[in-house]
Amino acid sequence: MLTTNEIRVGTAFMFEGSPFIVQRMLGQKSGRAGITVKLRVKNIVTGGTQDLGLDAGEKFDEVDLDEKKVKLSYVDGDDFHFMDQETYDDISLTKEDLGDNAGWISPDDDYEVTITFYEGKAVGVTLPINVVRSITYCEPGIKGDTSGKSLKPATLDTGVEVRVPLFIDQGERIVIDTRDGSFVERAKDK
Repeated sequence: MLTTNEIRVGTAFMFEGSPFIVQRMLGQKSGRAGITVKLRVKNIVTGGTQDLGLDAGEKFDEVDLDEKKVKLSYVDGDDFHFMDQETYDDISLTKEDLGDNAGWISPDDDYEVTITFYEGKAVGVTLPINVVRSITYCEPGIKGDTSGKSLKPATLDTGVEVRVPLFIDQGERIVIDTRDGSFVERAKDK
């Protein structure tokens, strides 16, 4: 059994008799009735997407998914092509299939990702928790402000916009948490 608190991007679960995979975490809302987690999910069978609001205490059955380690070969428009490192098979997923994960990966990356399959069909991807990305644009850094409490927008090399501390400059490499898109630290280049 899976609880609402354990659901992340790429998690597959049964809801009202259909298998769904989470594409995007839309946030949480708390009120008198408790916490509600908002998700954008894709029906694995029909391919349709919808937004769900799940109560924090709900439990769901997990969906049995097969997994395979792959590397991203290239991106062609909205299609991401992955290569199985053992069989050299090409596996293609659309940007929509990847959801938020599409903004964290690039063909230049050297790490493996895990593609999940449902009944032989590729339905999603699981990334490492932390990935390193380069900043292509942000306002100049402010010296002396190292508290990290104030944030500014920054555009990554994949085109995604994230919030970073004021002391970060354009051209720097940073570590991003793929679960929620938050800044972790400056990358420690080797």
